[in-house]
Amino acid sequence: MAALRWGSRGKGEIGVDFLIRPPEHLMTSAIVILTACPDATVANDLARELVEAGLAACVSRVPGIASTYRWKGVVVTESEELLVIKATREAFTAIEHLIVARHPYDVPEIIALPIEAAHAPYLAWLREGSRDDPSPAS
Repeated sequence: MAALRWGSRGKGEIGVDFLIRPPEHLMTSAIVILTACPDATVANDLARELVEAGLAACVSRVPGIASTYRWKGVVVTESEELLVIKATREAFTAIEHLIVARHPYDVPEIIALPIEAAHAPYLAWLREGSRDDPSPAS
């Protein structure tokens, strides 16, 4: 059986030959979870708790976003802070429970997007920093 080959086939021609499965950095259980928070205090508290609990490897905070949405029949625009949570699919349920329990919104935004490909060392680091339950690491 031929080995996996990823790369250039020749002059200006790019080819990918996956005979068994793609390289690990293209097969990932890593996800990005988005959740909008009403202010920096809530965003900081959630971010710290997710990382300290070992559920997320990293949480990036994006301040100063404006969200326009319909709530109870009225269109509103509010200033929010977006959390970009890097974790694994296995940790999603625990992250969802934590956000629902701590978030001040009645219906918090909790959207998971797959990471289709990423730098392999980053994925290894992300997996180490993201567990599927909030119990302390042993």
